[in-house]
Amino acid sequence: MTSQALDKDHRTECAPGPQFRLWRRLARSKDGAAAIEFAILAIPYFLIIFAIIETFVAFAAEQLVTNAVNTLGRQLRTGQITYQMNRPATDMDVTKFRRAFCAEVSIMIQCSETEIATPSKLYIDARTFSGFKDIPVAIPRVSTAAFADIDPTSFKFTPGGPDSVNMLRAYYRWQVITDLVRPYITTIRPSNGSMPSDFLIVATTAFQNEKYP
Repeated sequence: MTSQALDKDHRTECAPGPQFRLWRRLARSKDGAAAIEFAILAIPYFLIIFAIIETFVAFAAEQLVTNAVNTLGRQLRTGQITYQMNRPATDMDVTKFRRAFCAEVSIMIQCSETEIATPSKLYIDARTFSGFKDIPVAIPRVSTAAFADIDPTSFKFTPGGPDSVNMLRAYYRWQVITDLVRPYITTIRPSNGSMPSDFLIVATTAFQNEKYP
C-alpha cells in the first residue's frame, strides 16, 4: 500500500463525524450573540431609563405646583382674588379657588369635579395670621414618623384682606409608578411596611397683602 493510500485511510479514520462537525460549527457561530447580550442587558437598562424619566416627571410636577402657588398667591396679595369682601368680581370661595388652582396645573395634573369638591390628592391651605412669626413651617402629619401621611384636618381657606399677612400652601400626592425609584423618592410611606407609592409635593408662599382699595 502506498504512502498516499495510508494517509487517506488515516484521514478517513480521524475525520470527525457529521454530528461533531455540527457542534463545532455551532461553537464557532456568532449569529444571535448580539440579541442574547441585549436580552441580558435590556431589563436593567430600561429600568434605569424609566427611573430617570419618573424622577424627572415628578420634579417637573413639583415645579408646576410651585408656580401655581406663586401665581395665585400673587393674585391674593394684589386683590385680584379676595375672600368674603362682597366683591362679586374677585371674591372666591374654596371651590372656586381650587378650580382656579387646577387650571394652573392642568398641563400635568388633572382635577375631577370630585377632587375639587372632596380633596384626596390635592390639598390647599390658605390662611391669614397676625404676623409672619405665627406661620407654621412644618408639614402636618398624622404621626411623628419621618414619612408619615399628611394630616389635612387643620387646612382652611380663610385668606385675609388688604395689608394682612397670609400663607398659601399646596400639597399634592404624586404617584410614583416605577418600583425601582419608589423607596428613594417617595415621601409618604405606609406604616405597615408595604411598598410606598406617593411623592408628596409641597409648595408654600408667605406674603403681606398690598393695601389695595
